[in-house]
Formats: sequence, C-alpha cells, structure tokens
Amino acid sequence: KILMYHSLPDELSTIDFIDKWHTRKHFFLPRVNGVNLDVLPYDRTRLQYGSFHIEEPTGDDIEDIDNIELIIVPGIAYDNRGNRVGRGKGYYDRLLSRTKATKIGIGYDFQLVDEIDSEPHDITMDIVITDSRIINIKSRNKHNG
Repeated sequence: KILMYHSLPDELSTIDFIDKWHTRKHFFLPRVNGVNLDVLPYDRTRLQYGSFHIEEPTGDDIEDIDNIELIIVPGIAYDNRGNRVGRGKGYYDRLLSRTKATKIGIGYDFQLVDEIDSEPHDITMDIVITDSRIINIKSRNKHNG
C-alpha cells in the first residue's frame, strides 16, 4: 500500500508513474480535509480538483495511515540528512508524524541543497531520490547512531 501524490506542474511528475503501475500496485492519494490529509484509494475515474488545484480522490473510503507501507513525499527542497521543505502548510508533517511507513522524498537534482534548518515538528525522509542520486538516510543513521 503506497501513498503517492498527484503532482503539480512544478513538481517531479508522478502522473505517468501512477497511470503505468496502478493495476499492479495498490496506490492511495491524499485529500485535503481542513488542516489535515485524508488517505483514499487511487481510482482514475474518481478524481476531482480539490484544494490548491490538485487532483484528489473522491469518496468516503478513507484508509487508516497505519495501513500504508510506503509514502512518496513531495517537496520544494531536501538535504542529505533527509530534511525537507514543503509548501509551508504542514499537511505532510502532520500526516507523517502519525506513521511508521517508509518515507521517500523525490525531486530533481537542483532540489537537493547542502542544509535545511529543521524545526522539532518537521519529519525527515528515510530516503531521498533525485535524477542521479539515491540517499538512504535511514540506513546511514543506523550506522552513525
């Protein structure tokens, strides 16, 4: 069970990936609900534009975040320690604070920066993947920890 995101034009596109693999993987997408994100199953026929002009799933079949095994997280920037800058509303930090799922931040090489100042409520990624790099923060922390 994989929580993806439906990308905006300025983000690394996830749309083709979801379309290609949705028949073999069990994808979910977030839907804004007040200040939080609900998690619903992906169904191409049940998407509509929601908050922030992002396609979101419709329906009432909300999945418990505890059942999600992997989360692909959007971001504006990442660093080598797994810190992430989002769009500033805290939706993903609130969601990620409630799960033990593996968290993967994806983006382009230019989104990888030397250092990001983090706040206590910020949730770090376990892995960051860009065009040319895979940074496994989770295993790095185990070896250094």
